Amino acid sequence: MLQDKMGRQFHYLRLSITDVCNFKCTYCLPDGYQCDSSRDFLSLDEIRRLVTAFARLGTSKIRITGGEPGLRKDLPQIIQTCKSIDGIEQVALTSNGFNLEQKINQWVDAGLDSLNISIDSLKPDMFRLITGHDKLESILRGLALARQAGLKAIKVNTVLMQQYNANQLDEYLSWLQDKAYTLRFIELMQTGDNQSFFNQNHVSGESIKQKLLAEGWSAVIRDKAAGPAQEFYHPDYQGKVGLIMPYSKDFCVSCNRLRMSALGKLHLCLFTEHGIDMRSLLKRDNQLNELCDALQLALADKTPSHLLQEGETGGTSHLAMIGG
Repeated sequence: MLQDKMGRQFHYLRLSITDVCNFKCTYCLPDGYQCDSSRDFLSLDEIRRLVTAFARLGTSKIRITGGEPGLRKDLPQIIQTCKSIDGIEQVALTSNGFNLEQKINQWVDAGLDSLNISIDSLKPDMFRLITGHDKLESILRGLALARQAGLKAIKVNTVLMQQYNANQLDEYLSWLQDKAYTLRFIELMQTGDNQSFFNQNHVSGESIKQKLLAEGWSAVIRDKAAGPAQEFYHPDYQGKVGLIMPYSKDFCVSCNRLRMSALGKLHLCLFTEHGIDMRSLLKRDNQLNELCDALQLALADKTPSHLLQEGETGGTSHLAMIGG
């Protein structure tokens, strides 16, 4: 089992397969994707070797991320490969949903178990203002198709921002009442290039938590492979609410996930200074033992916590770098 010096065990890998994104979200890539690094992304064989090593070390959940993973034409093959590896119990996907309506059946047929889609407003005009694309109606149709295809674990991610969508909280909750999705409100995070935007738009998740508790929502018990969200349910709602609050006390205590960039660098935290290059150990099948040893050794350097609350963002200039 992958375990760090604090005793935290890592059942969950967030695997970026591209850093390219076609949206221009105000909080992430307001000027669009800038091609400022190699686009020699991990191949299907390299992904197979990587996931095999993690599975041998106790990882049971793979979340495929980007950039925007839907831009890779071989995404169905990547899903199928990850799902076929012994020990991998769950394959999830995080996407902006731009081609969800057209591709969801292929992804489900390939073995996809759960889906996270970003919807930063339920108002078409505000959605377009935040993302730069008029895709809201197509994404909503895609979510309905995902449910029809048999996908039960569907999450909707929303970054609440003071100057954009913070006043839509009640609208989101009303929308969730008859939909069996988990709606996750994510605190805006400070990165290397958004200091002014962060100061103007950060909304504390704690205020939302207190509102939910006051309105009769109750906490859900966490699963070992669950992500960082605190989840809540209400007897009058089909859906659940999740809060991702990286500025909250003890946020990192339950950390159970590692990140691999699309260029083969292991990131021990979303906000670390440098990734650890593992690419050279992904070239041949007979390197698996060496790769496992390298992964275990790397965990010795994982720190107890990020320093976001102190304004330290490490080497993360924007969240598309390694999939958030």
